[in-house]
Amino acid sequence: QVQLVESGGGLVQAGGSLRLSCAASGRTFSNYAMGWFRQAPGKEREFVAAIKWSGSNTYYADSVEGRFTISRDNAKTTVYLQMNSLKPEDTAVYYCAADRTKGLSYASRGYYSRPDWDYWGQGTQVTVSS
Repeated sequence: QVQLVESGGGLVQAGGSLRLSCAASGRTFSNYAMGWFRQAPGKEREFVAAIKWSGSNTYYADSVEGRFTISRDNAKTTVYLQMNSLKPEDTAVYYCAADRTKGLSYASRGYYSRPDWDYWGQGTQVTVSS
């Protein structure tokens, strides 16, 4: 079992920045791929970014490419999402996810963007005002 706890959400003006953190516990963190998804009111959960266990492979949704950066610190068993140049359409609950099979796989972005991850956090709210 893997427990995931997100933090760092909040209210920010358009153009501003936030850094989300996701602390993992319970299993060997370094074997797992880690991902971020988000869900706005009335919309389906959508992929934001993912990172392989080594940190050398990252994947981003087109909507956040160039503005968001995913990273991980395996020693701290924490994954981060640095969000810059935020837009009102980035407003959503952001969820952290973990999956061991995805961590050991070699695949395209489409594989990691599917919401079929094994473990999920409780989410953190990000609100971007215009």
